[in-house]
Amino acid sequence: MILKYNLQFFAKDGPGGEKTEQPTAKKLEDARKEGQVAKSKEIANAFGLLALFLIMKIYVGNMGTGLIECFAGVYNQIPDAIKMYNGQIPVAAITSLIVSMMLKMMLIIAPILLVGVLVAIVCDVAQVKWKPTTKPLQPKFSKLNPVKGFGRIFSKNSLVELLKSIAKIAVVGYVAYSYLKDKIGGIFILYNIGLNEAIVRIGEIVTDLGIRIAAVYMVIAFIDFAYQKWKFKDDMMMTKQEVKDEYKNQEGDPQVKSKQKQRMMEASRRRMMQQLPEADVVITNPTHYAVAIKYDPDRYDAPYVIAKGEDYLAQRIKEIAKENDVEIVENKPLARMLYANVDIGGLVPPELYQAVAEVLAFVYHLKGKV
Repeated sequence: MILKYNLQFFAKDGPGGEKTEQPTAKKLEDARKEGQVAKSKEIANAFGLLALFLIMKIYVGNMGTGLIECFAGVYNQIPDAIKMYNGQIPVAAITSLIVSMMLKMMLIIAPILLVGVLVAIVCDVAQVKWKPTTKPLQPKFSKLNPVKGFGRIFSKNSLVELLKSIAKIAVVGYVAYSYLKDKIGGIFILYNIGLNEAIVRIGEIVTDLGIRIAAVYMVIAFIDFAYQKWKFKDDMMMTKQEVKDEYKNQEGDPQVKSKQKQRMMEASRRRMMQQLPEADVVITNPTHYAVAIKYDPDRYDAPYVIAKGEDYLAQRIKEIAKENDVEIVENKPLARMLYANVDIGGLVPPELYQAVAEVLAFVYHLKGKV
């Protein structure tokens, strides 16, 4: 008995074969549009945490003083409010006091929050450059599929995230324990010292501990960043068939071909316009065609065309010729013949030697070259 089997079942990545090819520029660009980039959120978290505690260490004294003054100011207004309203303070007045206190507290805390936001933005831009997209925010019904959701829960990515979470908890726990075990005595005497001094000591303990945690956390962040770069590259790898299909789609796309042709024409036109000031003469129709001719006996045995155009481009050639003191000669039959039969960079054919020679002789005579 002969058993039939499909060798594709043994391929690592399914029907397309094994992913052995580097991702193309188009695939990377498409992934970028979809919001798929090699980015570690732990980088922003680690730097944000470090910046937060560093600014707190510098600012904690002023912040504590400001908060105490804020509370004191509000409490000092309460007796005046009681006298003003004869002991029956309306809800609106209480609300006004609370809102005023909250606004003052937000202004005091604002520098810390602002630094955190700026650091997060800078970290993201440093990793993936600035190219925002709204694609990841668009709803996808595939995400509501319970089978796929169950698969994501028990995927390799979920395992990695679990290991990262365990590592972070272990790091925070170890660093906190090793630091706080030497500070227990100072914490227990907080009730014996003044409020301002207690706030300063608590602030120092919290910020020093936070800086230590953030510094160690950054090690995890950089390891995660390296992993995300590797994972993104591995995910973007393509099979040979995918590369072939993409190439065929791009080559067969009329828009792609049109854009390529347009870019080539624009580049050729720029080169043509750059060489135009070197022309000896521009022969015109005069409105529809313009052909720039140059004769360099050291280079070619015959005159050659360095620029040509019709309608708008012909007018542009004449404008540049005038700006560069290149003579413009009207000769309708010769202009049409040169435009139709000689490409840019091509030599004037023998049958037109006599006509072109007469024009060049006329131009040389005007410029005193003969």
